[in-house]
Amino acid sequence: MSETSSNKPTHPKTVFIVGAGASKEVGLPIGSELKKSIARVLDIRFKFAGGMVSGDDRIAEALRIEAGRSDPPSRDINPLIHAGWRIRDAMPQAISIDDFIDSQSGDKQVELCGKLAIVRTILEAEAESKLFVKFLGNHRLEFDGLEDTWFYRFVQMLITSCSVSNLAIRLKSVAFVIFNYDRCVEHYLYNAIQRYYSVSAEDAANVLKCLEIYHPYGTIGSLSWLSTQNTIEFGATPHARQLLGLASSIKTFSEVTDESSGDVNSIRSIMETSHKLIFLGFAFHRMNIQLLLPKAISGERRIFATGLGMSRSNTDFISADLASRLSISEGDIQIRDITCSRLIQEYWQNLSFVNAA
Repeated sequence: MSETSSNKPTHPKTVFIVGAGASKEVGLPIGSELKKSIARVLDIRFKFAGGMVSGDDRIAEALRIEAGRSDPPSRDINPLIHAGWRIRDAMPQAISIDDFIDSQSGDKQVELCGKLAIVRTILEAEAESKLFVKFLGNHRLEFDGLEDTWFYRFVQMLITSCSVSNLAIRLKSVAFVIFNYDRCVEHYLYNAIQRYYSVSAEDAANVLKCLEIYHPYGTIGSLSWLSTQNTIEFGATPHARQLLGLASSIKTFSEVTDESSGDVNSIRSIMETSHKLIFLGFAFHRMNIQLLLPKAISGERRIFATGLGMSRSNTDFISADLASRLSISEGDIQIRDITCSRLIQEYWQNLSFVNAA
């Protein structure tokens, strides 16, 4: 799976831009819920006689390890705990954890605590999601109960009139830009392809290398079939040292927008060459739109987007902004107050890969 490819695409792609609302369909938190979880795990407090009153013990141990790495080494983790409290206290007013970290002018202690909390809470959420496989070995992902999710409908659309020998070609016509830290898309596709085509795990992993997936803000770690570095299985519980390593996979906004970082140029390239953009569960935060479309681009393309719960005035503003940035008519933009699953269902013929073939 070409997450770090720097090659510009030569053919127009259907690009899915995925936000937190998309993973919500399988039980992952949206931004407001994630902020509460982050505040909870960073509320690290101890009894006078020892033992924790609140907060996450693995994050606390990770902070002890980090303090011991300082120059000179220290056993005092209070400065790091206080940085975590700053995040805890700010979360009710913050737009998102990403926005808060970015606002702290490169404060490395806040940045570390925020990244540790993101990894810990998203892994917890994966473990509680509909996509979690409770036991490894012969146990497999159960697809019953997932029929009303966009993951299910997307795979149905992907495999329609497509043999396993042609799957790689079809996957090359798609790209994902995922603003979430979770690995739901990769995990679902990996399992779904094995089950539908009766292929091995190795074959599923190989064919998925044809699919471009970018996580601008990084992920909570790589799935073992994707990479050998900073790996952790879907929904697994990390130990403290592992948690510190995984935190390095999370990126701040300033790290993302550094054009020397790699993925940003590839993301903007597929946006420029796209012929369809599908926004799923995406909140259209200004800094994320700026990341995707820093300047006006031209070319014929259609836009389909979920705007679940958005006001008419906000929808109109977003539509006008996208039309300006993409140099298209607002008539080419469909923003609907519906779920991600319903969007794919209602625009099935417009989005069909069969029609595009």
